[in-house]
Amino acid sequence: MSFWKKRKPKLAPPTTGPDFSDVDSLAKAQKLCADGTLEKLYLMPLDFGGQDIPPNILYVPVGIADIKHGIDTNVIGPLAADGSITQYAAEPEYRGDSFIPMAINIRAWEPREFNTQINIWGEALEREDQM
Repeated sequence: MSFWKKRKPKLAPPTTGPDFSDVDSLAKAQKLCADGTLEKLYLMPLDFGGQDIPPNILYVPVGIADIKHGIDTNVIGPLAADGSITQYAAEPEYRGDSFIPMAINIRAWEPREFNTQINIWGEALEREDQM
């Protein structure tokens, strides 16, 4: 009986859009951020009580944080203000070992519900419900 894990098969490169498959460590993501290719994105917005701590930070291509901020400010904020929602979650979806999410799923609920997805790279860009 083997006590070691089998190596995951390497995924083929995405057929459309950018390829962040090789960004497989925090250090690589932070270097691309310093170079201006990536930017920080807060899963729980600072305006909603999120903190500037590693578990709340993703690295995404420049422009994606503005898209999420627009959703949080123009959709989620007003829904929370009028009591339509009381719960919020933003969950990254990854491809392979990449530290860069290929999509971010945003859900706000209770008592009403709002769901959307920000498709960033890889197979997510081929989805019909793109942002």
